[in-house]
Amino acid sequence: MATGKLYYVNQYLTEETACVISCAPAKGGFAVILDRTIFYPTGGGQPCDLGTLGNANVLDVSEHDGEIVHLCNAAVTVGETVTCKIDWERRFMLMQQHSGEHLVSGIVHRRFGYENVGFHMGSEVITIDFSGEVSAQELKSVESEVNHAIYQNIRTEFLYPDAETLHTLPYRSKNELSGWVRLVKFGDIDLCACCGLHVAATGEIGLVKLISTTKFHDGSRIELLCGKRAFDYLNTVAEQNRKVSGLFSAKPFTTAAAARRVSDELAAAQYRITELENQLFTYKAEHYAGCGDVLIFEKPMSPDALRRLTDAVMQKCGGRCAVFSGEDGNYKYAIGLVNGDLRDTVKSLNATLHGRGGGKPFFAQGSVAASCEEITSFFENL
Repeated sequence: MATGKLYYVNQYLTEETACVISCAPAKGGFAVILDRTIFYPTGGGQPCDLGTLGNANVLDVSEHDGEIVHLCNAAVTVGETVTCKIDWERRFMLMQQHSGEHLVSGIVHRRFGYENVGFHMGSEVITIDFSGEVSAQELKSVESEVNHAIYQNIRTEFLYPDAETLHTLPYRSKNELSGWVRLVKFGDIDLCACCGLHVAATGEIGLVKLISTTKFHDGSRIELLCGKRAFDYLNTVAEQNRKVSGLFSAKPFTTAAAARRVSDELAAAQYRITELENQLFTYKAEHYAGCGDVLIFEKPMSPDALRRLTDAVMQKCGGRCAVFSGEDGNYKYAIGLVNGDLRDTVKSLNATLHGRGGGKPFFAQGSVAASCEEITSFFENL
């Protein structure tokens, strides 16, 4: 017997009673079927409702051959009437996301002719994949039109056309449809075949924020947030910008310019540091000129500085140069020999000193978990 789908009668029902038709053990809990339900099952790109059946928690909801199966964490008694309660905050949030997605897809389709070829309502953002590329500038224009449609508070219509009427309607769908078809209509913005749940009017969406557009296969993937998710996202961004504003002593709308200025200053300082390091490394290399094999320990330095120091010394010492940078038990290393072959040495070093790394035959970099004494002993015994 097909389950009565009360969520299609009234998507705002949050509590209702139903009779338990069956309850059987299932993977992860108990599979419960009711004579009717307010719980929407996963489908149409929309996650299922969660909530309670009596004293049992509803963990998942799915549809199989017209029956709505509620996966619960506890059994309920067959034949009894139970009170069904959905997590309304979650339901309404999902309705906002799904309705916002329709507006975006409808506007993109009308303006550019692109099809919605993929839709995922994730735990953080919605992603929509389109068959053509939407630029960042076009994204701003789409966002403006979507939110204008929200301000108009357009009423949502649900249509169930017969086969003849369906054939004449310009609805969006990934596949050609027949039989029972449910169309969701948002004024002249979108007409789409969809089994999901939506708000009664666009004003309930509240806000749509299009976060990004990126090239995806032969088209675009757009990330967006709607309703409370969009509001929370913008609040978080504003709070982060407030903190950045304080750090840079800049007004909120000038933080990007302040960040660019600091970035340029940092790059100039880093360039000067590199110049000074190279002068120091040249001086050290002269100190080791003609010394043959050299083992040097240094305080922690960047991998690039480690490479440059090792290269400078190996060019002068006339032998193998090994530099270890860090502290006992945690060293980064670079080892080089002009026109040499250090592959066996590096392999043995990594095996003996619990290290990892590699590179070219004449130069390698890596790390070891060993003490200064262990490293020194290894090179003494080569």
